[in-house]
Amino acid sequence: MDHSGHGMNMDLPPFTLGRGLELSADPFFLIGCLVALALYGWGVARLVRRGDKWPVGRTVSFVLGILTVLLVMCTKLNDYGMVMFSVHMVQHMVISMLSPILLLLGAPITLALRALPAAGRGRKGPREWLLWLLHSRYVKIITHPAFTIPLFIASLYALYFTPLFDTLMGSKAGHIGMMVHFLAVGLVFFWPIMGVDPGPHRPGYIMRMLELFAGMPFHAFFGIALMMASQPMIGTYMHPPASLGIDALADQEAAGGIAWAFSEIPSVVVLVALLFQWRRSDDREARRKDRAADRDGDKELEAYNAYLASLAARGR
Repeated sequence: MDHSGHGMNMDLPPFTLGRGLELSADPFFLIGCLVALALYGWGVARLVRRGDKWPVGRTVSFVLGILTVLLVMCTKLNDYGMVMFSVHMVQHMVISMLSPILLLLGAPITLALRALPAAGRGRKGPREWLLWLLHSRYVKIITHPAFTIPLFIASLYALYFTPLFDTLMGSKAGHIGMMVHFLAVGLVFFWPIMGVDPGPHRPGYIMRMLELFAGMPFHAFFGIALMMASQPMIGTYMHPPASLGIDALADQEAAGGIAWAFSEIPSVVVLVALLFQWRRSDDREARRKDRAADRDGDKELEAYNAYLASLAARGR
């Protein structure tokens, strides 16, 4: 098969659900996912052994996030993504938007900080290095919206509408690097917006919503541009295998529709998560004030009543 000098030579049978879910593991992602699951499981087990609780919902979310990465990178979907633009776009949208959201809701950094032992006075262990990294200038930069929003947008337009995409697709290492980039971009974009873990950049909830909606429309515009194109735009997918029986332009239109749809779905999920976090934050603040009032005998109320009494006395 001719990919205009790019991609891998593959002669795949027509895409079917049964064959599409057969294991075709990328060793890099398979090992990475298994290590992540093992470390997360170790952290949860350590907390349970010492009598601490860890929310089941966070564990479920993290495991689902890992499974979504395995689905798009360690099954036949990955092979088909090399020759079908629409399948590749499913991979891109899942690993850059859905997987990061689920992983972040699993709060892996919080788990690590609670599970890792302190190194002791004057020494630095894994927990201390993690804290140092969280407060480092580097993390402050890569989680700031002035960096994350342009990076989120550039990962679409600067990649697909330049020869860079075909270059990366020309080798296995380039393809893996591109997918790792998609996952990393999704993590740093969504972490300050709706991540549970502590971070150096944590604006108010209104600002977080603005950050979310600042990036999402560009996904829709990108999808519309692909759907409205009069000819195939990506060299790698200009000549799909004849055995698939698909038209390159129709496949590109499907890819554009997928990109457009995925600009809406994660937005709703993140918005719901933000509203839920906002409500919980308000509830915690109300409980904190109630506890403070109980401790000091509600001095704030007494001071306010005294202020009203002084105003009344002045009026008389």
